[in-house]
Amino acid sequence: MMWFWFALGSAVFAALTSILAKVGIEGVNSNLATAIRTIVVVIMAWGMVFLTNQQGGIHSISRKSWIFLILSGLATGASWLCYYKALQMGEASKVVPIDKLSVIITLVLAFIFLHEEFTAKSILGCILIGAGTLLMVL
Repeated sequence: MMWFWFALGSAVFAALTSILAKVGIEGVNSNLATAIRTIVVVIMAWGMVFLTNQQGGIHSISRKSWIFLILSGLATGASWLCYYKALQMGEASKVVPIDKLSVIITLVLAFIFLHEEFTAKSILGCILIGAGTLLMVL
């Protein structure tokens, strides 16, 4: 059940990210703002690696894991660049719900590529998230 608390923490920090970014990006180029944010994330992530003494594990990472972690990093970077540009141009209350359509996209991709189960409950959840997003941005 510990995963739930980390997922909830992720949601809380993501919400804070949106609000703090919207205030901080005012008068700043969105690409520059993303780069600054990324530097902070890199320092924080490597700090945790060294704090937990996990830096030795880098040698045991497989080639496949390296490839997919790099691709994931590229996807994250593209997501952040798009997100910051959208946040700079639009209202946080409209940008964030659209960004959260990633939940629906993730479920569909997990079904297609990871062969995860798509249940009636997950289909209903997708419909409700989609409808909620539409309602919030109109």
